[in-house]
Amino acid sequence: MSGLMTFDSLKAAVAEGRIDTVLTCIVDMQGRLMGKRFVGHHFVESAWEETHCCNYLLATDLEMATPDGYAATSWAAGYGDYVMKPDLATIRPLPWLEGTALVLCDVLDHHSHAPVPHSPRQVLQAQVARAEAMGFTPVMATELEFFLFEQNLREIAAGGFRELRPISDYNEDYHIFQTTKEEAVMRPLRNHLHAAGVPVENTKGEAEAGQEELNIRYGPALDAADHHTIAKHAVKEIAWAQGHSASFLAKWAADRVGSSSHVHQSLWRDGANVFFDEAAPHGMSETMRHYMAGQIRYARDLTFFLAPYVNSYKRFRAGSFAPTKTAWSVDNRTAGFRLCGEGTRAVRSECRIGGSDLNPYLALAALLAAGLAGIEEQLDLGPATTGDVYGNRDVPEVPRTLRAATETLRGSAMLRAAMGDAVIDHYTRCAEWEQEEFDIAVTDWEIARGFERA
Repeated sequence: MSGLMTFDSLKAAVAEGRIDTVLTCIVDMQGRLMGKRFVGHHFVESAWEETHCCNYLLATDLEMATPDGYAATSWAAGYGDYVMKPDLATIRPLPWLEGTALVLCDVLDHHSHAPVPHSPRQVLQAQVARAEAMGFTPVMATELEFFLFEQNLREIAAGGFRELRPISDYNEDYHIFQTTKEEAVMRPLRNHLHAAGVPVENTKGEAEAGQEELNIRYGPALDAADHHTIAKHAVKEIAWAQGHSASFLAKWAADRVGSSSHVHQSLWRDGANVFFDEAAPHGMSETMRHYMAGQIRYARDLTFFLAPYVNSYKRFRAGSFAPTKTAWSVDNRTAGFRLCGEGTRAVRSECRIGGSDLNPYLALAALLAAGLAGIEEQLDLGPATTGDVYGNRDVPEVPRTLRAATETLRGSAMLRAAMGDAVIDHYTRCAEWEQEEFDIAVTDWEIARGFERA
């Protein structure tokens, strides 16, 4: 078995004993797979139509706590059910788990069977539908950066998440010898994902000890988010199986570089990239210029969807390759948005703001919403910035804290118009809760700084 499976091929694999377990999963607000492991025979006999889950799964934090303040569900409302509706176009084997296949599910209201608007997959589907109504097909790709560590997750937790040891010893950016040492994890990752129908292009070392980058081929926006989510899950499971651990924390140490998730994007029509205009400067069509202008205009509004945790904002430092400004540039890695493929039919925009901890469905949806708003509003794209954008005082900054990003999200008329008040209020509450939990935490920094001296 290799690549995506039809429902008929899954039934055959179950009948022949090659598949005995079907993971039936939704994607939660944090971008994680949540769901059930079905006996293969039961799934193909009946569960393929629908199954159910508690609706708290789209109103929890990283710890699976149940914060108050959500309109969609609560203790007062009794935490009822959602319908998990398998998307049979997403069936695929998971070769790193014996006899196992995966299907992603859409989340539906238990009573009306209408899509749940704040479900991450539905948030992106709504923006894709909006683009299609305008005559566009969004084509996107994400880059996944993460760190591999020598210890497994239990050892790290038992040590209080201190004395973390990256799997390699020095900066391994493009370094073949260094990354050879990590092939026990990275080779099966590439090959298993390929066999699971995730179109991996390559992996490489990134700009820190133990830091990796995984690149997946450009494709339709929903596929890009699905591929990102499955790949991230695979990284963690394969590292665990090899006795190591992987982390997508945006900034795990103050003296180490952070991990990002750059998003490449373009709009297509009738098999052609509508961002390309051979006669225009840089090969950028008017449509592309409006789209990028929208993302720059609304970058502050959507930052929460690119940087969803308190830790996310620790990346944004000058000289770190993580952008701090909302400017665009031509092939310049100090800007928030970079023009790639200049003058070619592959011309596209790269958003460099997002961290490795983003939820790809929400990030891609927010970027699409901003870009489409730019087209609708016919926004003008100013000239490209040049040089070191970190020091350019004429360019607006991205929000530098979760608290600031929460307020720009709350007040975004553009995102409320694009996604609906209920969706924005839901994720604003998500952001508020993350900040509230941090505000009552006592950190190692505070103890070390004030234990004796205060």
